[in-house]
Amino acid sequence: MRQTPRATVLFDAPGPRARARYHALSVATVVVTALLAWVVYCRLSAKGQLAAEKWAPFLTADLWRTYVLPGIAGTLTAAAWSIGFALILGLALGVGRLSPIRPIRWCCAVIVEFFRAIPVLIMMIFAYFVYGVVDVFPPQQIALAGVVTGLTLYNGAVIAEIVRAGVNTLPGGQSEAADALGLRWMQTMRLVLLPQAVTTMLPVLVSQLVVVLKDTAIGYQITFVEMVRQGTVVGSQYSNYLAALLVIAALMISGNLVLSAGATRLERRLRRARRSPLESATIEPEGTPGARVV
Repeated sequence: MRQTPRATVLFDAPGPRARARYHALSVATVVVTALLAWVVYCRLSAKGQLAAEKWAPFLTADLWRTYVLPGIAGTLTAAAWSIGFALILGLALGVGRLSPIRPIRWCCAVIVEFFRAIPVLIMMIFAYFVYGVVDVFPPQQIALAGVVTGLTLYNGAVIAEIVRAGVNTLPGGQSEAADALGLRWMQTMRLVLLPQAVTTMLPVLVSQLVVVLKDTAIGYQITFVEMVRQGTVVGSQYSNYLAALLVIAALMISGNLVLSAGATRLERRLRRARRSPLESATIEPEGTPGARVV
């Protein structure tokens, strides 16, 4: 018995000719991709980039101690400071954009839109030269301060929009209930709205924090010692750019995966903490001793 194609909601089910055409295109795509991969492999092999000696320096402790570990330390240091400051700045600006006081709301909106519009590299370069002129940081810390300043201002503005959107997605009855209880606006925001919005905002916040970690590589332009800069130095020193950049890419991906896994675990704990009072509450039959209504 011939089976009819399963009905779909978003599009019409393809007929026999369309399915045959899609299969042919899929096969052609796989073949072309395999050929391109083979050409790349042959070119790299012909230039000796896949030889074992290109990877051998990464098996020595001296290379890691001299180049890679300082780059990892610089990336993690800049990311940690930038994430902390950006979260504080973003929370302040996001709450300010929700303020019932119009001048505060407008001022925060101008700041957010201004720093969202400026490229991160320009802010880093500007901060780097300003700090060099005013002499507020030691010379060896000026590049780090410029990277942290640029990442904080840009990502703080983005996080402010995330906070504002997360709070606005909550039902309006939350604010009305807080008003009925006599809570002031700041108390409503701090005790009612923000705790509920955290779990909603967390996936987007994690994505933005991953961006912070990756954007530390832009500090290469202001001589900041980070992972990508050190990878290029290793590639120049040992003539193994491919191996060096692949190792740096693997380290960056590992850091992002650790950050994402930690945030996912935190989100699950927050969701369990919000559900636990409801799950632990019991409803006993009416009229029984110790009956409780939830």
